[in-house]
Formats: sequence, C-alpha cells, structure tokens
Amino acid sequence: MEKIVQHPRTAETRRKPADNRKRVNLALQGGGAHGAFTWGVLDRILEDGRLEIAAISGTSAGAMNAVALADGYTAGGAEGARAKLEGFWRTMSEAAKGSPIKRAPIDVMMGTWSLDRSWGYHMLNAMSRMFSPYQLNPMNLNPLREVLESCVDFACVRSCNSIRLFISATNVETGRVKVFDSRLLTADMVMASACLPEMFQAVMIDDVPYWDGGYMGNPALFPFHSESDSGDIVVIQINPIERKGTPRTAHEIHNRLNEISFNSSLLKELRAIDFVARLIDEGKLDATRYRRERVHIIENQAALIPLGASSKMNAEWAFLTHLRDLGRETATAWLDQHYDAVGQRSTVDLRAMFQGIGPQHQG
Repeated sequence: MEKIVQHPRTAETRRKPADNRKRVNLALQGGGAHGAFTWGVLDRILEDGRLEIAAISGTSAGAMNAVALADGYTAGGAEGARAKLEGFWRTMSEAAKGSPIKRAPIDVMMGTWSLDRSWGYHMLNAMSRMFSPYQLNPMNLNPLREVLESCVDFACVRSCNSIRLFISATNVETGRVKVFDSRLLTADMVMASACLPEMFQAVMIDDVPYWDGGYMGNPALFPFHSESDSGDIVVIQINPIERKGTPRTAHEIHNRLNEISFNSSLLKELRAIDFVARLIDEGKLDATRYRRERVHIIENQAALIPLGASSKMNAEWAFLTHLRDLGRETATAWLDQHYDAVGQRSTVDLRAMFQGIGPQHQG
C-alpha cells in the first residue's frame, strides 16, 4: 500500500442494503485459465445472494471476470452476471480450440490437466525466451482481445453504478501500479491488465506502455480503503503463496519465481492492513478516523497446486468447468463456515500468516 488512507468510521454506515445483505469488496487474482476457479466462486456468491458486491479489484483473469460480471449485472442483475460469466469463458474455450497448445494424448487418457507434455506449450515457451513478442508477433495479434470485445459491452460496464471496478496494470516506465476506474474503462485497459510481456507487446494507453498488473497489484487492495463503504475484503486467491520443496528444473524455477512475484504486492498490502489494525489496537491510531479492514480469503490450494503452472494455459471446456465446479464447492464451504463473520471480524489471522505459520482461517 502506498499510504495509509484516512477514512471516516461512519463510512461503512453510509449505505445499507435494503434487504440486509452484507456488503463486501472482492479482490480477484490473475492466473490464466485458473481464473475459471474464480468464475465458480463468483457464480456461487451471486446464486447464494447473501453478499452484496460493493466493489471489485481485479487483475488479468480477475479483470476479465470483473468486467464480465459488471456487464451482466448492469443488464440483468445477479442472473445476468452469471450468464455473462459463463458466456465469456465458453467463448474463450471455443476460441482456443484451434490452438496447438493442447494436452498430450497420454494426459488426456490419464485425466491429467497439465500441459507439461504438450509440444505446443513447450514450443511457445522456448520461442518466448529467445524472441520478443515484437519479433514473433509484429502484427500484435491477440485472440483474447476478440473474445473480450465480443463478450463484454464496455459502455454497459462504464454505466455500472452499483459495483465499482478497479482494474490494475503495471506502468512499464515507472514500475508502479496503475488502477483504472470502471467509469472510464476500455478494452485496452483490461488487455493491459492481462499483458504478459514475454507473450504480447505492451499495451499503449495515452502513450504509456503497460504490462500485466500482477507484477505490482495482484490485485490492488488500496482503492477499497477510500472508494468503498464496505470494510470487508474477500480475496479470491488462485496463486499459491506457499509451495513445499525446492524447484529443481529451469521450468520449475521460472514458475516459482512468477508465483512469488505475482503474490508479493498482495502480501505487502495485507501486511499493511495488519499493521494499521495493530496501531488501532494499541491506541496509536484514532479508530474514529481510520478503518479496520476485515480480511477473508477464499482459496483451495490443495486442489489447485497439483494442477501445475502449465495448466493455466489449458482452455479446454472440460477443464474450465472442472475449475468452475471446484470454485463453486469451495465458495459453498466458505459461506457455510464464515458467512456469519462477515461484517463482524476477519476470518484470516494475518499476524499468524506473517509469522510464517501460513494463512490461518478463524471461525
């Protein structure tokens, strides 16, 4: 977090849902095809109906989920959002059918979702290490843009008044996070949030180059402090913070470096939230001027870690729906266990997390 933002304690009472639903902010991580897990979590939250979404901060695949949800919600409420999310992921899967990046036949037979034995995946990986996207793709073709523009009505997203969106990208020149506001959002801004520099040319917005937001905000939490009336942050986490064992191969080392770098900004912001809470507890900050954020994490690392990093590029419909169903099941379990705590207390012990114990869910 760049700074501690003063926030009136009364801000949380500015708006109360008419039906007493609990208002939350959603933080959606990037993670390629694993974003379908987030789709499942969102689908279950929308279906359940007890949580009202005040704001969403999203990066990369999280940004795609965010704009699809906002578009559908504006046009057709919760059911419209669910339909739009499914339409987006189905269209993306259809667009990937002609791609050479597919599972090897033996993995199909064994029911393995990894692309570790895919010749297309390894060819792309090797080429991206030897040549830049400006050499490999001088026309800057990106099928994901076509999917995004065909599925999402950005005029509808910009007119969404019930849910604030904050989409993060990394300013290539300054190395700082840039958060785009949904009231001015364009397809270029979402593409910037998902621009992996090894694969695609930087996205230019107002003559400034941008790369994937995961490097500096995966996702950014600080907009919630001053721009949302909810003090509950629900992080939908798909990138593992911990991975046991030492990476040995070049591929394993590269993947683990990406996981660490893509989680670093989130961990810094969570540490800052815990720091502010400690200062309030110790009476060093005025609790009437600074807001205590309640943090919750929906994750299922036990299921996602074994899938492997290469599966983030697997866009088969069977895999995406497997992740969706996993997300729905995880969200159902989380709601059953932690719904009563929303609006009352954090369900993650951040202090234990930063003492090296790992994420500790509280009752």
